[in-house]
Amino acid sequence: MALKLVWLTTILCLIATSVCAMTLAEGIFEVDDEKPVDSTLVVEVGEEAPNFTLPSLSGEKISLRSFREKKNVVLSFVPAAWTRVCSDQWPGYNIVEDIFDEYDAVLLGITVDNIPTLYAWTKAMGELWFPVLSDFYPHGEVAKQYGVLRSNGVTERALFIIDKEGIIRYIDVHDINIRPPLEVLVEALKDIEDNG
Repeated sequence: MALKLVWLTTILCLIATSVCAMTLAEGIFEVDDEKPVDSTLVVEVGEEAPNFTLPSLSGEKISLRSFREKKNVVLSFVPAAWTRVCSDQWPGYNIVEDIFDEYDAVLLGITVDNIPTLYAWTKAMGELWFPVLSDFYPHGEVAKQYGVLRSNGVTERALFIIDKEGIIRYIDVHDINIRPPLEVLVEALKDIEDNG
């Protein structure tokens, strides 16, 4: 049943992201394919996640530590606003809030873009249920803490799952040119929930 839900959700994500992509199409900046990975991780699964506090679109500052003992946290680093794959990835997460709820997880979207850019971009995507955080200044400081800041100043397309105790349980530094498959993330969340 869970696998059926994941596949159904994946299909819905594809449909929703296609609709969103059509809406955003005029504002999307096309980039050439880049080197799939251009950074070196400085954290590992099993280690305590580096804490951070970043400004969000809502105007509040959000700290990773504030979720300790309350929620599992998924960090979604994306390279840049207004680019094709990034504009496809987050709308997919937007329609599966219930899956994050099911695994007692919150998603934090992080980019090195500034707040005004993120505001315009997310408004074009439609309202997102998850906090969007700016790692703009000092530039890429949080991305550096995790080892996902690329040599050109954008972040990797990376996912981290941090459990309620603040321990990194999953890392996917994905090919920057490709959206990570949702079903793999869901399986990782399920594994954390099943194995505590």
